[in-house]
Amino acid sequence: MLELLLFRHAKSSWDIPGQDDFERDLAPRGQRAARAMGKLIARRGWIPDLVLCSSAVRTQRTLALAAESWERLPGIRSLKSLYLASPAQIRAIIARQSGCTRLMVIGHNPGLGRLAHQFTVSVDPGTGIEGHFPTAALARILFDHTSWKEIGTGRLADFIRPRELSKAG
Repeated sequence: MLELLLFRHAKSSWDIPGQDDFERDLAPRGQRAARAMGKLIARRGWIPDLVLCSSAVRTQRTLALAAESWERLPGIRSLKSLYLASPAQIRAIIARQSGCTRLMVIGHNPGLGRLAHQFTVSVDPGTGIEGHFPTAALARILFDHTSWKEIGTGRLADFIRPRELSKAG
């Protein structure tokens, strides 16, 4: 059994006019959401074995703030190739992984949200992923496989949006 956590970066700041998109940091609301999501991940025992994180500032900060409450730090790979990657590009990166059963990808829309939908479309229609994958949302998808190269359609176990965190326990 493989477990994939798709985590969209938290809300970014637009405070600096003309700032390069890659360099944008998190807004205060995004910082709160990243920390809250990290606490939920820890509470539910979902700390990943490995994190693949876009090297953009906002994804790196999302990871750093989320991981503050984790009892152990996973392996972390910072990848520029995840910045604004398409679903096919993200899938190819995932397929190259080995030695882990719980993998987290921290990235950007539209690619991350579309990939979550592709992984779950035939088994979990109406989950809400197809409509909107908001900032700091987390999709937890389970696959009945032993290799990341083999994964196709999985089962959406959880889809948590930041506004639901007070209810998510």
